Amino acid sequence: MSDKSAFVVSPEWLQERLDQPGLSILDASWYFPFQNRDAKAEYDAAHIPGAVFFDHEKLSDSDSSLPHTLLKPEAFAAAVSSMGITNDDTIVVYDGPGMHTSPRVWWMFRTMGATSVFVLDGGFENWKKAGRPVTNAVTKIAPSAFVPKFDAAKVASFADMRKIVENGSRQIADARAAGRFKGVDPEPREGLRSGHMPGARNVPSSSLADNGYLKDISALRQVLDEAGVDLSRPIVTSCGSGITAAVITLALESLGHNDNMLYDGSWTEWGGNKDTPVVTGDA
Repeated sequence: MSDKSAFVVSPEWLQERLDQPGLSILDASWYFPFQNRDAKAEYDAAHIPGAVFFDHEKLSDSDSSLPHTLLKPEAFAAAVSSMGITNDDTIVVYDGPGMHTSPRVWWMFRTMGATSVFVLDGGFENWKKAGRPVTNAVTKIAPSAFVPKFDAAKVASFADMRKIVENGSRQIADARAAGRFKGVDPEPREGLRSGHMPGARNVPSSSLADNGYLKDISALRQVLDEAGVDLSRPIVTSCGSGITAAVITLALESLGHNDNMLYDGSWTEWGGNKDTPVVTGDA
């Protein structure tokens, strides 16, 4: 058995297959406003040949007051069909630094029924550093039809989280940085309380990767174990707005843990609510 996740592909693997039919490559980069980076402009300037841009803002539910809310299946299918993606494609997702926002899109496609979805190990920045091919050419998109097969069991709602916090039916793994989890550092979004949900374990998404490369299986297991995450129990992942929670989900699935959900509203919803229980420190 390989000590690397079955859900990541190496830069070498992808470069060898760039011209193969049935391969869809997605640039899923996204950055906080304070980072002063324009993901779409960077994509337009340089991307992996054949890649299309996955816009997290446009591919979110505009009817929701929360950021990055998962689209309804039919809307998701229509959007990705217009990007030339089908259920039968081998889908490879990448982002700039690697293991940041690409796992979220990996999770979205799997939740919507795609079966051959992978994350590019190392991300685009390491791809460029290695001198691999990039282009600014507009990617030609062929018409396609993505047929959604939505797995609702993979998505936790606010009501679900209320019950989970009350009865402890699932362990909560929070991907935010330790300072935000403990309530020491402020949240990047205004109006949110600081701290975490009672009973949550802190697994910063950055602890699961090195320089944009997902850690090997044994190291992932060690990180989760040291964080107090019990892999024999059902788990729900969370973060600030539902994006980096998927890095933990990727780690869990890589370890063969399938009984997991992702809390789509995450801390933006929980911490922005006035009557939800919040604790600080290591509690």
